[in-house]
Amino acid sequence: MPAPAATTTWDPLQYLRHRDHRARPFTDLLARVPDLLPAEGRPPRIADLGCGPGNVTRLLAHRWPAAHITGFDNSPAMLAEAERYAGPTPGGGRLDFAPADVTHWASAPKAYDLIVSNATLQWVPGHADSFPAWLSALTPGGTFAFQVPGNFDAPSHALMRELCESARWRGRLGGRLRHADTVLPPGAYLERLAGLGCEVDAWETTYLHVLEGDDPVLDWVKGTGLRPVLTALADDTEARETFLTEYGALLRAAYPALPGGGGTVFPFRRVFVVARARGLEPQA
Repeated sequence: MPAPAATTTWDPLQYLRHRDHRARPFTDLLARVPDLLPAEGRPPRIADLGCGPGNVTRLLAHRWPAAHITGFDNSPAMLAEAERYAGPTPGGGRLDFAPADVTHWASAPKAYDLIVSNATLQWVPGHADSFPAWLSALTPGGTFAFQVPGNFDAPSHALMRELCESARWRGRLGGRLRHADTVLPPGAYLERLAGLGCEVDAWETTYLHVLEGDDPVLDWVKGTGLRPVLTALADDTEARETFLTEYGALLRAAYPALPGGGGTVFPFRRVFVVARARGLEPQA
């Protein structure tokens, strides 16, 4: 994922523990992406910004089997995991991966028919300011599509911030976590991208994930939102376990298990945007 490597480390195996739930918003996003319009005789070119372990990047090859798809990420651990998917695809395309920090990512003008980003831009401060540069990397008629979590005011994140800012933890963890304004409302994204000449489809969905196992919400956030905390406490096992114990108790109270052992419901709001340059036709 695209948080600065110096401040956040990633664990691909932890991230992938809830891979099916995490992949569902990406498939819902792709369902709204229109057909690509590459120049005649050329296969589509696709960039995945913040590809993580590559498990959803490979889904792009199912939709566009002849495409050349490149996943970009700044986490060496995530890229190492993604390499298992690299190489030719059954439809005659190619899937590869490259290091890049999405915060500063740029590409040659008119390089890609689709730029897609899945649960990444929330790690890029001021990401909406980069829209003009990213749109300039699209071919005529190209599409920019992304989804971001919109749950930063949910108990999972609010309780995490409160604990980090408590007297016990403020000295080590204060100011490390993101707030509710990390992402914009769907309408704000629509307005920004429409102002840049795009036709925009923007919406939000709240998923009710039913998670299994002990402390499943804690297990989920250990793969994503809690990474800055785990990174900060990586050299102090005792402090790390104490924090997880305190935070886990708060999460169990906020997200009680269903009666009868039916799992734990974890509501998760996400924001989706599909933007296509208006009135442009593909060029040879």
